[in-house]
Amino acid sequence: MGSEEEPSQMRRALVDSLAGAISGGISRTVTSPLDVLKIRFQVQLEPTASWGVLRRDVYGPSKYTGLLQATKDILREEGLPGFWRGNVPALLMYMPYTAIQFTVLHKLKTFASGSSKTEDHLHLSPYLSYVSGALAGCAATIGSYPFDLLRTILASQGEPKVYPNMRSAFVDIVKTRGVQGLYSGLSPTLVEIIPYAGLQFGSYDTFKRSMMTWNRYKYSHLNLGSEDDSVSSFQLFLCGFAAGTFSKAACHPLDVVKKRFQCRLKD
Repeated sequence: MGSEEEPSQMRRALVDSLAGAISGGISRTVTSPLDVLKIRFQVQLEPTASWGVLRRDVYGPSKYTGLLQATKDILREEGLPGFWRGNVPALLMYMPYTAIQFTVLHKLKTFASGSSKTEDHLHLSPYLSYVSGALAGCAATIGSYPFDLLRTILASQGEPKVYPNMRSAFVDIVKTRGVQGLYSGLSPTLVEIIPYAGLQFGSYDTFKRSMMTWNRYKYSHLNLGSEDDSVSSFQLFLCGFAAGTFSKAACHPLDVVKKRFQCRLKD
């Protein structure tokens, strides 16, 4: 019986990862302008705060000082396509990243819990959830890193462009630094992804367990005639939103360091 369930559970995990990759690709395309703005601010050495702008003798003038000002500048200098710079390598990165991440995560949780059933994975200790998420994030990062590097380089450049497209950036990096150049900045990226992916998946499982506990309490104490603890789609959205926000906020400084390392290739 267990051997029959394993392929179906694995098939379900693969379908989920494919669906996640497609939906993630769509959402990444829609939110690309925000991603470009984020990267421009992250790689800008000059501060955007008003106190930093006042000390221009130390820092020099800042190109971007606020979201509205940066949006106007990019639109004026680069047009609408400027907000989608680096989107192609971002999509090429996201597909394998999501597939590798969820496949490895499912395998690790199956090994740790002794069951391939997704519902059994919720009974893992928070520690194992964090470790599984961190290892899955590392595997996905290594498997898709060249596209992440190209995305950051293309999205961070303004006018005049250093690289007109992804192909020119790829060829120049390989020609000047070799294949290993495509993995420039991998070490700080792994330093960032370990806590980020660990917090993302670990906190998601924690929030989901808390939501299930709340549902059991609600149905048993409020006389709703059922003891169903299943989590609704909206509750799953809240869990994902909270986990993503928490992990992003906690690891943002490491993300800034990663982007600075990646953008050294432009200099």
